[in-house]
Amino acid sequence: MSLKGKTAIITGSNSGIGLGVARELARAGADVVLNSFTDREEDHALAAEIGKEFGVTARYIKADMSKGAECRALIEQAGRCDILVNNAGIQHVAAVDEFPIEKWDAIIAINLSSAFHTTAAALPMMRKAGWGRVVNIASAHGLTASPFKSAYVAAKHGVVGFTKTVALETAEEPITCNAICPGYVLTPLVEAQIPDQMKVHDMDRETVIREVMLTRQPSKEFATVEQLGGTTVFLCSDAAAQITGTTISVDGGWTAL
Repeated sequence: MSLKGKTAIITGSNSGIGLGVARELARAGADVVLNSFTDREEDHALAAEIGKEFGVTARYIKADMSKGAECRALIEQAGRCDILVNNAGIQHVAAVDEFPIEKWDAIIAINLSSAFHTTAAALPMMRKAGWGRVVNIASAHGLTASPFKSAYVAAKHGVVGFTKTVALETAEEPITCNAICPGYVLTPLVEAQIPDQMKVHDMDRETVIREVMLTRQPSKEFATVEQLGGTTVFLCSDAAAQITGTTISVDGGWTAL
């Protein structure tokens, strides 16, 4: 479908999943606003490249998703928001009794509270336009848990609950809110971890991917950023107009176990 005339804001989108989603929305014709907490020449150049490649308007706006005021300012500065993709996130791994307080606070702020602030700022714009889509990038950890990831699991479960609430509050309007729950996704960050895992476990690339990294992903294949982008585009389509308040797992069967 064509999303021409729509403006999409994607948080945490100068790399990884966010960038993949932004590219697929631009491919579908949407104007896009990229975001991260940096303000480098390459950030703005990346937006320019997407705009040129897909023939859309693409901008980059700096905003720190750990700060509620900046989350809201991102939406206001963009000036329009038909599609909001809450993707920004960080991770830290530690046992609960050893989990650094500042890491807990940062993960909850960036992975959960930012979605509240951006959505609260975007909904009036969507109502004024008479159409809107909120897509929250949650995680398989929004539906299940793993040890040593208490903050991340708590935040992603919170995103799923927040998604349901927003969907109910907008149920009689042409606005939907859904969450995508990826399993392991092949991003540059994950790709960079593979050589280290090969050394630690003394395994070849294929074995370490299947037996270590994807041990909980039954398909034994990574999801791709393009697949997550395509799922997002579908949720913005007319075919998905009655899909709201739910989760779509892109996890190779992880949550079927």
